[in-house]
Amino acid sequence: MEKIKNIKDILFLTAILLILPLFFKNDFQYEIAILSILNAIICIGLNLLIGYAGQISLGHGAFAGLGAYISAILVGNYGVSAPLALLISLTFIAIFAFVISKPILKLEGHYLAMATLGVGVIIYIALNAESEITGGPDGMGVEIFKVFGYEFDTNIKWYVLVSVLLLISIIAIKNLINSPFGRVLRGIHDSTSAVSSVGADVSRYKSYVFVISVVIAALAGSLYGFFSGFISPSEASFNRSIELVVMVVFGGIGRIYGGLIGAVILTILPQFLTSFEDYQTLIYGVIIIFVMMFMPKGVVSLFDRRSSAGS
Repeated sequence: MEKIKNIKDILFLTAILLILPLFFKNDFQYEIAILSILNAIICIGLNLLIGYAGQISLGHGAFAGLGAYISAILVGNYGVSAPLALLISLTFIAIFAFVISKPILKLEGHYLAMATLGVGVIIYIALNAESEITGGPDGMGVEIFKVFGYEFDTNIKWYVLVSVLLLISIIAIKNLINSPFGRVLRGIHDSTSAVSSVGADVSRYKSYVFVISVVIAALAGSLYGFFSGFISPSEASFNRSIELVVMVVFGGIGRIYGGLIGAVILTILPQFLTSFEDYQTLIYGVIIIFVMMFMPKGVVSLFDRRSSAGS
């Protein structure tokens, strides 16, 4: 039954992704949809870390930004092809994440949050300081994304690419969660001592899930850089990391579609608040507080209520 439900969910999401472009009237709406999907991909990976393994991270924005910079620099400054640059970027990020995971994941709670925050701040400062390489606070341009000569130079091409990547990410994370690896992660979330008592290497599992989550963020961040054609250190800022965590919490911690729904709503929401420019931040904050008060399990819990009411 679970497999059938997963297949239905994927087919339903695929249908939505196919139908949505029929309602887009201009390039701006395409751009918001693409940005929403890229944020959703990051949040799905971040939710794996926070919701399933119980490990908080306040540095995912920095990892996404770092991935974007590495890919952009390799393509723009060294003439590396985009797919190869993406592969090198993700490999470097994976190694970097694995190395730093060993000391910081020994921490728990707010100590872990502060450690990931510290890593993120260091990355942000480095991107700002190395102006000869990164362009400093002014940022840098990014070449068009090409795969074997095929250019992703229109919004519809990008929409298809990120939509396929979103579906692949969800399927991969679902399989991971339902595997023995995923069961260990849920055990770590509930009690690390209980998992250790059965012989599982908690430190190794924490490192693996951290690396997976960070690589997903770096992938989406790199693609965002290619899509936008420009990146700046603000993409790796503390505010960006907090924004991603809020999306996960808003949508629903420990739920795959929670990250998706949270990312989509909080990416689109500011566009509806532009008419209230002077009060945009206030209204945005009130909406988030309201949801957290009355839907502590996130917006995705609404679908649980509807399904139980109909059964």
